[in-house]
Amino acid sequence: MAQAIPMTLAEKLVARAAGQDSVRPGEVVTTKVDLAMMHDSGGPRRVAPMLERLQAKLWNPDRVVVISDHYVPAVDAESAGILDLTRKWVKAAGVTRFHDMQGICHVVLPERGHLRPGLFVVGGDSHSPTGGAFGAYMFGVGATEMCGVLVTGEIWLRVPETILLHWTGRRVPGVVAKDMILAMCAKLGMDGGRYQAIQYAGDTVASLPMQERMTLSNMAAELGAQAGLIAPDTVTHDYLLAAGVPAHEIDIENWQGDADAVVAEQHDFDAAALSPMVAAPHSPANSAAVGEHGNVSVDQAYIGACTGAKINDLRMAASVLKGRKVASSTRLLIAPASARTTAEAAADGTLAVLTEAGAILLSSGCGACAGYGAGVLAENETCIASTARNFKGRMGAGSSRVYLGSPYTVAASAVAGRIADPREFLA
Repeated sequence: MAQAIPMTLAEKLVARAAGQDSVRPGEVVTTKVDLAMMHDSGGPRRVAPMLERLQAKLWNPDRVVVISDHYVPAVDAESAGILDLTRKWVKAAGVTRFHDMQGICHVVLPERGHLRPGLFVVGGDSHSPTGGAFGAYMFGVGATEMCGVLVTGEIWLRVPETILLHWTGRRVPGVVAKDMILAMCAKLGMDGGRYQAIQYAGDTVASLPMQERMTLSNMAAELGAQAGLIAPDTVTHDYLLAAGVPAHEIDIENWQGDADAVVAEQHDFDAAALSPMVAAPHSPANSAAVGEHGNVSVDQAYIGACTGAKINDLRMAASVLKGRKVASSTRLLIAPASARTTAEAAADGTLAVLTEAGAILLSSGCGACAGYGAGVLAENETCIASTARNFKGRMGAGSSRVYLGSPYTVAASAVAGRIADPREFLA
């Protein structure tokens, strides 16, 4: 009997979707899609006209998830029109898995139990690699490719190489997944992923809770990767079980890379030597230890987005803000990543700590992270944010400046009125 070809996790996931026993990097395969996710900005308003011209219907409405998160709540007639179109299209197309104004798609998708290890998923957003934290192969596509998926249930793929990002060591207090990914951006650059499959591994990654793993996978996009994978384990199992996924559908045993599988690159990182990181404008690759940025005053501190406003992120901020006040020269805005996050933060007292410190609570959604709605920046303003991107003009005026940090660092900076090391506030 021939010995099975050793494969990485990415290769196993793609092989399963392609209906093959094995695949090799560089091979072009046609894969069957288990799930397609769209939001209100890049979804129905983009694909509906294409489907109409093709006179085509969805290959399987039960395998489509639509989440409104960009234009919510509507702030003008145009936004309201986009949401209205989304709601009407979902109903007409027979899509039952529609989460309207419930939070950011990358958080709501796993929160509502739509992901599990082994799935092959496409998302209509560049941060779709978030799904890789659950042992699913998930990547972002544009509207034209999404239209093809919606009609056929398939998409072609060039089998990716695997780039292993290996972390060992125990993190010091105040250092979290956001600091880890900013350190990787600094070392590897915005194209370090080469549109291949990144896999995060090592005892440091294994020690991270699920929502911290989501931050790593989410920002695989900032490394230029197609996917950002983490092999599933008991942490994955327990999160998905709590999200309502039946236990028999959570397979963590069969979705592991083979020990002797070949990876294209391996980069090793020491978590114990890592300090809180901050990315200077206008790229996540402009990251350095917080103390290297000098005395930078901030007009706004923003805790929001799929990367930085999950319940554990809000709790990080609260641990800094408890018993303190936001500086009079700075405004702190908080947009929880989902409605469930807001409810949980209200129930455990986190929201009370944040608002008592002077934080302004915004509704759940993409909001100012993508330059939508409340919280955008004026000319020449400086902001530090827990978001994933700080490209020029992304959060408002073209002359504004956005620094990136963890929720710990953003909260510390809000109190200090300048970019500050959170470790000074955690003692």
